[in-house]
Amino acid sequence: MYSGRTGESLDTIYWLDGDYIAEAVREVSLFMRDWRSGTAVNIDTRTIDIVTASRNILEVTEPFMLLSGYRSPETNAMLRAGSSGVARNSLHMRGQAADLRLETRSVNQIARAAASCQAGGVGQYSGSNFVHMDCGDVRHWGG
Repeated sequence: MYSGRTGESLDTIYWLDGDYIAEAVREVSLFMRDWRSGTAVNIDTRTIDIVTASRNILEVTEPFMLLSGYRSPETNAMLRAGSSGVARNSLHMRGQAADLRLETRSVNQIARAAASCQAGGVGQYSGSNFVHMDCGDVRHWGG
């Protein structure tokens, strides 16, 4: 499902027969930790669902490249100091967002797939080649 900035990869079944598999969700949460600080929180399963649904819609076998999952407040503040595109109260700090890319799909294709889920926020960052997905209010930005 995911590969990470550090070369790690994760392909796990986290939901089966109508129930989340606690150990698998913990594994996803650890994978999506703040790689700068090593801090991990429980990733909201709604975010995992949106990412998984988007990948299924795209009909790809390759994993998403995870650029950013959970962010500690310190990491978020550091990123915010260098970019106007980082929200002060980012859903990344709640474990409710992910920034992702695929080698074989464009930012526009990924964003359209995520937006079709009608389940959260979708941001297109074409210049940086990634899509933001979160389980907050349904909204779209970027291009």
